[in-house]
Amino acid sequence: MDGLISIVAIIVILLASGTAVGLIRRDSFSLRWLLVAAALVFINDLLLTRAYGLIPSILPDSDWNWEGKILALIATLAIAALPVFGWRRVGLTLRQQPGSLKAAIPVAILYCAFFAALAFAFPNDGGSPEALAFQLTMPGFEEEPFYRGILLFALAQAFPARVRFLGVEWSWGAILSCVLFGLAHAFGYSDGTFSFEPFIMALTAVPSLLAVWLVLRTRSLVLPVVLHNFGNAIAYLL
Repeated sequence: MDGLISIVAIIVILLASGTAVGLIRRDSFSLRWLLVAAALVFINDLLLTRAYGLIPSILPDSDWNWEGKILALIATLAIAALPVFGWRRVGLTLRQQPGSLKAAIPVAILYCAFFAALAFAFPNDGGSPEALAFQLTMPGFEEEPFYRGILLFALAQAFPARVRFLGVEWSWGAILSCVLFGLAHAFGYSDGTFSFEPFIMALTAVPSLLAVWLVLRTRSLVLPVVLHNFGNAIAYLL
C-alpha cells in the first residue's frame, strides 16, 4: 500500500505541475498527452513492483528486482511498438543522428567522470556477482527506454513548444521527465509519512539532464543505456 500511495502522489505532482505549466502556454499544451504520461508512470511502477507484491516472485532468494525490471521493460517495448509511439521515434534504434557523436563524446566523458567521482567519494565495499550483473544490465536497459524513451516522447507531445539550448531543442517535457526520474529515487511514502531526499534528487538530476541531452542530440538511447549501466556499476568495479 505504501508503494501505491507513493506513486499516486508522484502522479499528482506530475499532473499539477504539468497543468500549471500548460496553462501558461495554452496554445502549446496537450492535456491528453499529459494524461498518457501519467498512465505510463503508473504502469511502469505497477510492473516494477510486481503489482505491489500481488504477482508472486519466482526468484525469492534474490536481493535484486530482476522480475520487476524485466516486466517493466517488456511493457515499455510493447508500448514503444505502438504506431502512435514508434521504436525509432522514442530512440530505440542503433542509428545515431549524423554528425552527433562528435558532440556527444565529451558529454559521455563528463557523465562517466561524474559517476567515477561519486564512486571515489562514496566507496562501495563491493558486492556479489549477482549485484554486479544486475547493475551492468537492468538499470540502463529498463530505465532509459522508459524515462528517456516513451515517457520523454509523451511529455514532449504534451508540451510541443521548444527552446534551443546547448545545441538541442528542449521542451518542458524534457525537464519534467528529469524531475520524475529524480522523484522515483528521492521521494517515497512509508509508515504514514512522505519522505524526500534532496541530496538524492540532486545526484539524479545531473545524469538525467545529460542523458536527455544525449537522446535529443543523437536521437538514440544507445549511449544513455551504456552510460547508465556504467554509472551504476562503477562503484562495484573500483
